[in-house]
Amino acid sequence: MKKIFNTLFITTQGTYLSKERETVAVHLEDDKTIRFPFHNLDGIVCFGNIRLSPWLIGACGEKGITVSFLNENGKYLGRFIGTVSGNVLLRRQQYRVADTDSQRSKIAANMVIGKIANTRTCLERFSRDHPDNPGYEHVKEVSRKLKKIIVRLEKSDSVDSIRGMEGEAGALYFSIFDHLILKQKEGFQFSGRNRRPPLDSINALLSFIYTLLHHDLTSACEATGLDPAVGLLHVDRPGRNSLALDLMEEFRSFMADRLALSLINRQQITPDDFQKHASGAIYINDKAKKVVIDAWQSRKKETLQHPFIGEKTTIGALFFYQALLLCRHLRGDLEAYPPFLWR
Repeated sequence: MKKIFNTLFITTQGTYLSKERETVAVHLEDDKTIRFPFHNLDGIVCFGNIRLSPWLIGACGEKGITVSFLNENGKYLGRFIGTVSGNVLLRRQQYRVADTDSQRSKIAANMVIGKIANTRTCLERFSRDHPDNPGYEHVKEVSRKLKKIIVRLEKSDSVDSIRGMEGEAGALYFSIFDHLILKQKEGFQFSGRNRRPPLDSINALLSFIYTLLHHDLTSACEATGLDPAVGLLHVDRPGRNSLALDLMEEFRSFMADRLALSLINRQQITPDDFQKHASGAIYINDKAKKVVIDAWQSRKKETLQHPFIGEKTTIGALFFYQALLLCRHLRGDLEAYPPFLWR
């Protein structure tokens, strides 16, 4: 099984990265240099004005270390990868399945079932732990409605109808999301999902964490030989990694939303950690980005037992496991794609 390496996130503006022997040297403004061995890294994510030496970029290509570029606010710009690896026969089969509605719909349905089931688990745990919450009954009612959508999904054979049910489930979930915020209610009021750009602090936080999740799922696709751009649930668009977005669905509530709520409810992130631009967009500041990234990396190191494989693994390895299970299904080794289901 693949060893789960670290991702190096660079958020300090003006930072310069170079290659020094077998390390990535991070040169800071105060003439301080921090070095990270290549063999411990599988990715570098650069936010904003970050410069890399040509020698470092070349070394990353040779060693299979992906370099992603985002603007200062977390908008994805592009990525550098070395020679594309993976079995060409696997990718050809992926393209065939993506073009066959009957096969595509079965995988897409299982992905959405995984997403909704994990969302229900989050809501049921919240209801169990907070029976006195004013929104208790609303949360329980949404959980019951989500269960009915799962039953409908099991009978669906149309990708369009699956997308419709996924949208219906998302609307139900976010209709009670504000009840899940227990602290700092005045500074983190949630009235609905908005993005591109986010218009409030909670949406800015969610969007930033989704960016981290998207990076890791894209890397998992590339590591297993899948084409991250060819989706089964999401429509293919130039410049978008649709398959990575597909695999993200199972982890949004379990990984990203829970982390955002935890940071707010534990007051590790506060309303002061956000800034408003003249356009009305709200973005997370550099100090808070580091808090979120540290929490993200720590969460990935936590362990659980994979519900399908039965092995104990880190949460960070789940992304790779799910991409690998999709590969096995595409090759015909598994009758169906088994989504990640949080217990």
